[in-house]
Amino acid sequence: MVDILVKSFNRPFYLDRCIASIRKYVSGNFRVKILDDGTPEKYLNKIRQQYPDAEIITSDNYQKKIRAIDENLQSGKKINGFEIPTKFWYDNVKAASDYLIITEDDVWFTNPVNVDELVKQAENHDINLIKLGWLGNESEREDLIINPIAENLESAKPKSLLFFPGKLMDAFFYNRYKFFTILYKLGKVDNFTQRKYWALNSILMGFYRKDYWLQIWKGMEGKVDEKRQLINAAFYYKKNIHNADFISKLQRESMKTTFRSSATNSYHEYGFGFDVDRFNHIINEAWLSGKFDAMENFPKDFSMDYFKTFVSDKINFSEFEKWADQFRKQYENLGCNTD
Repeated sequence: MVDILVKSFNRPFYLDRCIASIRKYVSGNFRVKILDDGTPEKYLNKIRQQYPDAEIITSDNYQKKIRAIDENLQSGKKINGFEIPTKFWYDNVKAASDYLIITEDDVWFTNPVNVDELVKQAENHDINLIKLGWLGNESEREDLIINPIAENLESAKPKSLLFFPGKLMDAFFYNRYKFFTILYKLGKVDNFTQRKYWALNSILMGFYRKDYWLQIWKGMEGKVDEKRQLINAAFYYKKNIHNADFISKLQRESMKTTFRSSATNSYHEYGFGFDVDRFNHIINEAWLSGKFDAMENFPKDFSMDYFKTFVSDKINFSEFEKWADQFRKQYENLGCNTD
């Protein structure tokens, strides 16, 4: 049995799409668990009705987050999106199957994946992470040694990562004692060096050996510190560096995510007159009433014209378009395909 864990917060219209895509494309022996941190009960009840086999587990902060959503609707008080339930995620992964997929509500499958086959391949080749999606970004292949393992699966061994002992790894990523600056001036690193370590991790679209995921997320303590994740991954990978298949990937990308939505305003405030929380509420209500189709434009993201039919008389749509364009460009600048 493979656990598919879906982290969710207050976007049931995307959660619906995520679970529907699992039903459509994932095969084998698996179960779906929703790790919810504050989606109002009326929305979760509809998810339960549509997907009775999906187990919904709520966080310790669930009621607090519900109150925060109510306050936002009543007074406009911002929802604190920086209050992250990392311990809740960690504990549920720790209790999960030895191999698992962990993703989020705004991610969906786009091609068939058989989890039983992935388990066999991971066991046979001692794979700790199989990347199921990479946002269409093929640029990192230049820094990988790619070799076919099986049909639709290839190893992806990083070529040139730097490894430092102990606290020097922290100094390298956080530029403590100006360590990264010194290396930069000496021509040993550049602005893309740290980005190469993402070859070792996949936040949204990974099939993991549980022990590896737990090691990556060790010490998060209520926040998502991506540099800490990469440090943890690098230390673990260094112990297994002679395993050419440690990190592998599907030859054909099988997952996508949105570049038109965010769970809260917290991480994507660009100065435009657009309120993500208000937008989510409008679409949530349309979805609850049965008017909003979670599979519109699938397997691509919801079309902007479709969103417009629900929100144009309630928000400044041109400001939403500017916001979404800024959101999208951030990822395109990293080499991602946001279509």
